[in-house]
Amino acid sequence: MPPEHSAAAALEDRPANGRKLRIFAGLAGAAVVGVVVTGIVAREKSDAHLREWTEAQSIPTVAVAPPARNALAPALSLPGRLEAYFRAPIFARVNGYVKDWKVDIGAVVKSGDLLAEIEAPDLDQQLLQARADLVNAEAAAKLAEATLKRRQTLLTQNFASQQDVDERTADLDSKNALVKAGRANVDRLEALSSYKRLVAPFDGIVTARDTDVGALINAGSAGPPMFVVSSTRKLRVYVNVPQTYVPSVKVGTQAKVSVPEYPGRSFPATVESSAQAIDVASGTTRMQLGVDNEKGELMPGSYAGVSLTLAGDNQPLRIPASALIFDKNGLRVATVGTGDRVVFRQITIARDLGREIEIATGLSPSDRVILTPPDGLAENDQVRVVSGEPRKPAPTASNVQDGKG
Repeated sequence: MPPEHSAAAALEDRPANGRKLRIFAGLAGAAVVGVVVTGIVAREKSDAHLREWTEAQSIPTVAVAPPARNALAPALSLPGRLEAYFRAPIFARVNGYVKDWKVDIGAVVKSGDLLAEIEAPDLDQQLLQARADLVNAEAAAKLAEATLKRRQTLLTQNFASQQDVDERTADLDSKNALVKAGRANVDRLEALSSYKRLVAPFDGIVTARDTDVGALINAGSAGPPMFVVSSTRKLRVYVNVPQTYVPSVKVGTQAKVSVPEYPGRSFPATVESSAQAIDVASGTTRMQLGVDNEKGELMPGSYAGVSLTLAGDNQPLRIPASALIFDKNGLRVATVGTGDRVVFRQITIARDLGREIEIATGLSPSDRVILTPPDGLAENDQVRVVSGEPRKPAPTASNVQDGKG
C-alpha cells in the first residue's frame, strides 16, 4: 500500500478511538458515582436503623399483671399450740414431808382420787392444842352458865344484887365467845389437815409429777407444782390470726388441726372465742379453738398446724415477690399508669408466702403491677408493656452493624 494511503487511514481512526475513550471514561465515572451514592445511602439507612434500635432500647420493656385474688385458697394456715381444756397444777397447802405418792405421770385419775399424802407433825400438834383449848373454853363457859343461874336464883331471894347478875351474864358471853373462837380455830386446822391428802380436782391425766417420798414440802405456789392434772378429752388450740384476716375468721368458723406425729391426718376444730384485740407487737389477734380428743390421740403442749376456713371475700391481694422494691423511699411496688408511664405505690405486707406476697394496703385489683421492675426505674418513666405474650427478642447491636455493608 502506498504511504499516502496509510497516513490517511491513521488520521481517520484517531477520532473513532477518542470517542471510545470518552465513552469508556464516562461509563467508568458513572459507575464510580453509583458506587459512592449506593454506599452513602446504605450507611444512612444503617445509621437510621441504629438510631431506631438505640431509641427502642432506651424504653424498658416490662411484663405487667393485675394483683391476684380469686386464685387464693379459701383457707388460712397458721401455727398453733395445743393446750388441755382444763389444767390444774397441784400445790401443797401445808408444810411437811411427802409420806407417799399414789400416781405417776400418765395415770388416768377420777375426781377425788388420792394423789399423795403429806406428813405434817407441826400441824398435828397445833390441832391437838386447839382441841384442848376448845375443851377448856367449853368447860369455862359451862361454869359461867351455872354461876349465872345461881346468881339469878339468889336475886329472886334478895341475896344477890342486880350488878352481880349482870357481871355473871357478861362473863358467860365472854366465855361463849372464847368457845366459838376455839371451835373456829379447830375447824381451820382440821381443814388444813385435810389438805395433807392431795386429790384430783377433776377427771383427767397426770401430766407431771415433781415430788418424791421424803421431800420437804412448803405450803404455797412459790416452787414447782407437786402434780399437774390435765383434762384431755377436749383440747384448746391457740392461734394468732393476722389483723387482715380477723374479719374473715368468726366464732364458729370450722378448721382442721394437723400434728407432726400423724402425717396426712387432720382433726376437726371450731373457733370458740377471740381476744377481740390486736397485739401491738405482732399485729395479730389471739383466737381459741376447741378440738375433740376423746380417743386421746392429741397431746397437750404439742405444736399443731391449723387450717382455718375463711368466710366472705375479704381476701388480700397477691403479687410476686419479685415485684417488691425496697429502697430509701420504703417498700413500694411499680405499676403502669396512663400512657404507659411508671407510677410507684407505697404498700404494706399482710403475709409473706415465699414466692408470693399478700398485700394489706396500697394496691387495687385494677392496678397493672410490673412483675420484675428493672434497675434505675423512676417515677413517670415511659415503658413498653408486655401483656402475657412471649417476649420477642430485641435487635442486637451486632445485627445492626452487620447491615451497614
